[in-house]
Amino acid sequence: MNLNASEQSAELFRQIVVPHLPDALALARWLTGSVHDAEDVVQEASIRAFKAIESYEGRGPRPWLLSIVRNTCFTWLAKNRPKEIVLAGTSVEMDETEIGLQEDPRLDPEADLIRKADMAAIESAVGVLPRIYREVLILHDINDLSYKEIAAMLSISIGTVMSRLSRARGQIAAHIEQAAS
Repeated sequence: MNLNASEQSAELFRQIVVPHLPDALALARWLTGSVHDAEDVVQEASIRAFKAIESYEGRGPRPWLLSIVRNTCFTWLAKNRPKEIVLAGTSVEMDETEIGLQEDPRLDPEADLIRKADMAAIESAVGVLPRIYREVLILHDINDLSYKEIAAMLSISIGTVMSRLSRARGQIAAHIEQAAS
């Protein structure tokens, strides 16, 4: 079956972009601090990805899409919040993106409550990280990108990725320890 150019682009988009849209939304939510703003960013990023789908070089669809989301997000932030520091959203917003606190029916209520408290403490700690650390942490620990993928995406060395990740984890541990005392 022969497909015309538009149908080929649509099929490539379905294969390359669509499976990674939840990761794109999670990254945008962490970078914007808002589920609604993240949806706008991902919509714009999806349009950009569709326009550029023919230039996709096949080096990993998820890092490719997340790079587009990241760039779109920073363009959106510069336009809509030029003087604002972006923090991660609330735990309620985390629930909305399905990466946060969801009840685990296998846990008893006390264990589930403890798990939710731990998750809320981690979210709070991640939310106060400087952007350069939070970005690397989210890409590595939530989006499961490798050091190499993150380095290529951010145009930094692998050593810088590792350093930022280590500092992010250290600051999270310090924040949680301080909050617990």
